[in-house]
Amino acid sequence: MQLQDLLYGVAIKSLTGKPNQKVAALAFDSRQVTENTLFFAVKGTVVDGHEYIAQTIAAGATVIICEILPAEIVSTVTYVEVANSSIALGVVASNFYGNPSTKLKLIGITGTNGKTTIATLLFQLFRGLGYSVGLISTVQNHINENIIPATHTTPNPIALNSLLQDMVNADCEYCFMEVSSHAVVQHRIAGLTFGGGVFSNITHDHLDFHQTFDNYLKAKKEFFDHLPKSAFALTNVDDKNGKVMLQNTKATKKTYALKQMADFKAKIIENKFSGLHLNVDDLDVHFRMVGSFNAYNLLAAYGTAILLDQDKLEVLTILSTLAGAEGRFDYIVSKQGIIGIVDYAHTPDAVQNVLSTVANIRKGTEQVITVLGCGGDRDKTKRPIMAQVACDWSDKVILTSDNPRTEDPHIIITEMEKGVSPTNQRKTLSILDRKEAIKTACHLAKPGDIILVAGKGHEKYQEINGVRHHFDDKEVLIEQLNQIN
Repeated sequence: MQLQDLLYGVAIKSLTGKPNQKVAALAFDSRQVTENTLFFAVKGTVVDGHEYIAQTIAAGATVIICEILPAEIVSTVTYVEVANSSIALGVVASNFYGNPSTKLKLIGITGTNGKTTIATLLFQLFRGLGYSVGLISTVQNHINENIIPATHTTPNPIALNSLLQDMVNADCEYCFMEVSSHAVVQHRIAGLTFGGGVFSNITHDHLDFHQTFDNYLKAKKEFFDHLPKSAFALTNVDDKNGKVMLQNTKATKKTYALKQMADFKAKIIENKFSGLHLNVDDLDVHFRMVGSFNAYNLLAAYGTAILLDQDKLEVLTILSTLAGAEGRFDYIVSKQGIIGIVDYAHTPDAVQNVLSTVANIRKGTEQVITVLGCGGDRDKTKRPIMAQVACDWSDKVILTSDNPRTEDPHIIITEMEKGVSPTNQRKTLSILDRKEAIKTACHLAKPGDIILVAGKGHEKYQEINGVRHHFDDKEVLIEQLNQIN
């Protein structure tokens, strides 16, 4: 492609060299540069791409997009100076792949909890409605039934636009996509055209990255601020920050709620392990999914589908059959009648949501045993709060490792233990080995008891010092429950 075509929509400060350079590939990683590559010098949190400009030119880069021009200008290379290389990366990547987000209906889902479930429900729903559909999520990406492994909640702009183009080539009419706060701040969604945005909720998370809750809130809001007038913005008004998302958006404003008046309204009639019985917009419907948090997720999916002009009865009929995303309130019942639940809950609010759901369903005599860890190299401030929540809502708690990554797991558990009050210490154990922790929970359980294994959900690995070892919470839980006589 010609450079001048790729620069459409980019805010250029200066251009040095030929604007009609041929571009065969895009890269922001110097190791991926080949002949006729356009290289983006991006200032990352660890590495500054400007330091690798000379190296990329030697490898064949013919165009450099940068924020600071290098001291040495090579005459055969075109330099494009911009204010923000990350934004330029998103815009150019979109142009390079033919602006695929304009050729299908791209719906972004953001919030602390529920993103994956809402996106997955919408994918499954629209497949059930007979559409060709794409999904971009934490668990996995889909082009119809073709699965593409996910590495990030929101991929980098080059991978993202390439994936969207593949969806367009597969005749996808819709794509449902998780939009993380990191992706907004890092401009991974720059250059994309969204047909709608959905807000689930916002609670304590990612403060290691955003530093303050206010910054985290602004990152979520920024997604809605940039939605076009042609899009819709659907928000959960039961969340105290739900209306904040709509303050500056040009999109059509719509709301959903369980507790107050909204455009899309539902009421929980019954909540059991067998599923939810809801009244949705004056229709009684039984769903397979469990818990009040899933009532919100189902309502968000329902509202989105109606805003996309789908038939109300058909939407509710299909939603009633769906199980949601893997590792989200994923439960089994052992031959002894012990209930085991695996959930991705890794924030204080998510842990409380799952345990309050269990509390609402339990008959009152059975024990609730929670196995909980916190990830390393992530927000440390939530560790004692998560332990406190687990203790407050459980009869027994086993603190253990999650993904320690590069941190000492002993230290992570010690920080969690600070949230255990003196009165809760007697019902709390700390077991470093996660498999051993799950095994202990299973041996402590009696028929009818409920075991929650929280934190990792769908993940099939445990990351220790940069190495991913196979580990599947559900697999281990089933194995240990089967060994009980």
